[in-house]
Amino acid sequence: MESTRENVQYQHPFLAIRIFDADRTARPLSASSPVRWHYHKEIEIIVMIKGRYGFYINETPVILQAGDVFLIGANELHTDYPCDDASFLVFQFDIQEHLEHSGLPYYRYFAESGVPLSRLNYIFREQPEVRDAVAESIQDIFKESRNKKDGYEIAISIQIKRIILALLRSDVQNLIPTRENADILRLRPVLDYIENHLGDKFQVEEACRLANMSYHYFVKYFKKTMGISFVDYITMKKIKRAERLLLTKDMSIAQIGEEVGMANMAHFYKMFRKFKDCSPNEFRKKMLYDVGNRPILL
Repeated sequence: MESTRENVQYQHPFLAIRIFDADRTARPLSASSPVRWHYHKEIEIIVMIKGRYGFYINETPVILQAGDVFLIGANELHTDYPCDDASFLVFQFDIQEHLEHSGLPYYRYFAESGVPLSRLNYIFREQPEVRDAVAESIQDIFKESRNKKDGYEIAISIQIKRIILALLRSDVQNLIPTRENADILRLRPVLDYIENHLGDKFQVEEACRLANMSYHYFVKYFKKTMGISFVDYITMKKIKRAERLLLTKDMSIAQIGEEVGMANMAHFYKMFRKFKDCSPNEFRKKMLYDVGNRPILL
């Protein structure tokens, strides 16, 4: 089975989302019909408006009808085959961009879980109140993204967090593994130190000392608890700070790189592109004005 990694083009780069209404016209499915299996790092949620819509996810057929909501996890293979005239909303978002310092440990449950996230669709079947609440949140996100009233970025971010929270608290089958509060509390001195010293060089040995762990135990413990490696976590925090400086300060790229502790420009550009799929200059130009050519206020 051939598959393609889809590069989702965000409509709102600072929010890392794409949302659109789709219309599909009924067409026969034949043996000669092209099948385009694809996947992406973004979580996708479909909200059916009318008609019937069919697709495969991980080779399992699914048919949705008006009122249905369906979740597709990060990197899950899927392809569609419209089976009736259909209209629906498609919402794609990078969950990591919407989990701040306190919520990042949940990232691994949604992006790196050994259980395909699509298995959580039992929630929408068995708990219609959750299904309706998620559908309403996505409809609100669609309206906010189109109208772009002052504060729409905040409104969208709030709705995304509501969706994440609804899934976490409605998983009565415990398909999403729960975390122990003691795990994150043990790392709190390390996380606080990183937050307060992002412009400094921070060695893993210092983190081991703060957590009172050996090197090998610490790196495994951090990845298991946070869902991201220690090095990637620090880099991600530095890039997030660089994003804000790019948009709020009249500083050169070199000054910003030095401010976040990445004075080596080649390394700074490489890491920025790794996390944002663009250079710092491209990010600044792209983000100074949104789709409606209205300045973004931070």
